[in-house]
Amino acid sequence: MAKYIGPKSKIARKFGEAIYGADKALEKKNFPPGQHGAARKRKKVSEYGVQLNEKQKAKMIYGLLEKQFSLTYQKAARLGGITGENLLKLLECRLDNVVYRLGIAPTRAAARQLVSHRHITVNGQVVNIPSYSLREGDVVSVREKSKSLEVITECVSGAHSRYAWLEWNSATMSGKFLSKPDRADIPENIKEQLIVELYSK
Repeated sequence: MAKYIGPKSKIARKFGEAIYGADKALEKKNFPPGQHGAARKRKKVSEYGVQLNEKQKAKMIYGLLEKQFSLTYQKAARLGGITGENLLKLLECRLDNVVYRLGIAPTRAAARQLVSHRHITVNGQVVNIPSYSLREGDVVSVREKSKSLEVITECVSGAHSRYAWLEWNSATMSGKFLSKPDRADIPENIKEQLIVELYSK
């Protein structure tokens, strides 16, 4: 199962955003990585470069590699409605993302690992595929024998972000996927129209 395992602070510095959460390296060095990062004058980026940059940022935020992201876009394009919004909705429906949104894991990478290591169930059945797409009414839970894991108990005991499309039950360590989120409910700073324009070339 392919995933990005390179340095994350460099990626955050490249985009100038804390796309992996709070990052001390980004706070100290708020300029592009590299030997001449601080002094280098940035050239004007072409329209294609802006679009490509936005796609790369979305891939990094959700932890997808090129082929998987491209397939997700193709699926979004086949759905009715606005392709860019469909793309973000499909990414938000991924099991690893929902585990992260529910507060079971501190990051999407950690959520992906919990799913891969069979600590998460969907409707009572163990699912170890991070890209598994959830449907309305699905219940995502921590597996019974995994509820005592320190990494999980620390997360679920903390403050939970509230999303209108998710419902969390702290007593059972489970969350219900109520519906696909509206674009306004997705907090990620992604200009999805630029991604659509890139793939439309």
